[in-house]
Amino acid sequence: MNKKYPDEFKQEAVRQVVEKGYSVPDVSKRLGISDKSLYYWMSKAKVPASQSAEQAEIRQLKAEVKRLTEERNILKEAAMYFASESKKSTRS
Repeated sequence: MNKKYPDEFKQEAVRQVVEKGYSVPDVSKRLGISDKSLYYWMSKAKVPASQSAEQAEIRQLKAEVKRLTEERNILKEAAMYFASESKKSTRS
């Protein structure tokens, strides 16, 4: 069954992959379209599929950096806490 989608809908779907960095499967599932259709729309818009893969990798790496930074900050705070506790116990 071939559905006709408005050009604006197609452009927005492609934009979500290219500019916002969402994966093709995520966008197609969310919008209720096939992956194949979205890849086809991207090819018509002359957007290489590898670009969306690179965007997904960048997004994943940024999330990992954020998580590691949070972990480091937690460890710093714990080290400061235990260092202060250690100083208190040696004074008594």
